[in-house]
Order: sequence, then structure tokens, then C-alpha cells
Amino acid sequence: MSSPPWVLCDTSIIPGSSAPLNLLRQGDAYSIQVGKAELMTNLDRGSEQALATIPCERLAGRAAPRILIGGLGMGFTLRAALSALGPDAKIVVAELIPAVVAWARGPLAHLFGDSLDDPRVEIVETDVNRLIQSGPERFDAILLDVDNGPSGMTRRENDRLYDAWGLKRAHYALRSDGILAVWSGKPDRRFKARLRLHGFAVDEFRIRANGGADGPRHVLWMATRPVAPLRFASLGSRP
Repeated sequence: MSSPPWVLCDTSIIPGSSAPLNLLRQGDAYSIQVGKAELMTNLDRGSEQALATIPCERLAGRAAPRILIGGLGMGFTLRAALSALGPDAKIVVAELIPAVVAWARGPLAHLFGDSLDDPRVEIVETDVNRLIQSGPERFDAILLDVDNGPSGMTRRENDRLYDAWGLKRAHYALRSDGILAVWSGKPDRRFKARLRLHGFAVDEFRIRANGGADGPRHVLWMATRPVAPLRFASLGSRP
């Protein structure tokens, strides 16, 4: 028996790109695509969940952690963060494309559950770069699942998140011992080296896309801003 055809649910424009962003459905499967290239599907969620669970485990015990998520997607990273964090946490989600937020409350609402209405969550329709630049040491973790990682697919402006300029800003925005977690569709040795060059301690993970024992792997980098050294006031010399 042949599979049912994919049906276009909605389409939108990506700022700074000529390619359309499409939401498609095939039975219970949903896919968000740029042109004909798939960005994400509800059938593969393991790496998107791990993008939240790994850094949140490292933040365990930290009082009132503040998390920034770049990219709402299908909500798997957000829901995993909510499950891992306590009631005093604050999660800010930056989503550039209003249609993605509308899909989260419309055709994809069953994937999001009540996560968008959780009192710990704030959805901001903006470029995540703006929030990263909003002030020093604002976040305990920044979770980026934007434009397929350092090798972007949709808009050149997203490259600023992953170049030297963007990593300096992320380092500035993180609190001491804070974590920059980055999702990528494939390995990138240059990006991993760039993280280290800009002061991060880096761990790399290869995570199955579907969370199982087989299937393609995605790459996660956990880049930790080192603990700031203690600063002691000068005692001066004895009289």
C-alpha cells in the first residue's frame, strides 16, 4: 500500500530569504521544510530533546536558572527543558517567524501540549541575536537550534550566531559556568575549534535523531563558560 501524499498545511516567508517555509502533513507525520529541504519532523525528536536535557542536568541545583532557547521549532526542546527544570526557572524562547508560533497554537498544538501557557515560559517574536545582546550575564544557558546549525540553510544573518562575533556575544551573555548548547545537522571541526578559541570548554555529543539505537546522528556541542576567578580587593601594605 502506498503512503498518502504530503499535504501543504501552510507556508510563510523567512525574513532575509527567498525560500518559503512550509508546514506539511502526511497522516500523523508533520514536516517543516525550506523549499524541499526538511528542517525538522515530529518523527525525529531525540536530539532536539537532548539539546535541553544535557545542559539542564548540568544546571541542577542552581537557583532560579534563566534559559534562552533560540528557535521554537516543534517544541521538543522547550518541553524537555520544562520537564528538567524546577518551578523557579525562567525560559525565554526567541522565534523569528510569526507563522511558527501560530503553527504551535494551531496544527501543531498537540505536540506542544500546555507548554506555551506554562508560567515559566515567555515567547518573544524576534531574532535570538537581539536577546543575546540584551545584557551581560543574563542567562545560565543558551540553547541554539537555528538554521540547521553552523552550516545554515535559510538566511545569511543566522551565520552571526556561530562566527567569532556571535560567540563573543554568547560568552558575554552567559553567567559564570553558563552553557551555550548548539544543535547541528552534521559535525563541524572548525566551529568546535572556534568555540574553544573564544574561551569555552567544549563537549561534543552524537545523538540519534530518533532517540533510538539506529538512524542518523545529529551533533550537539555543550560549550561552558568557565567559572570567573574570584576577585579580592587589595589589602594594601601594613603600616
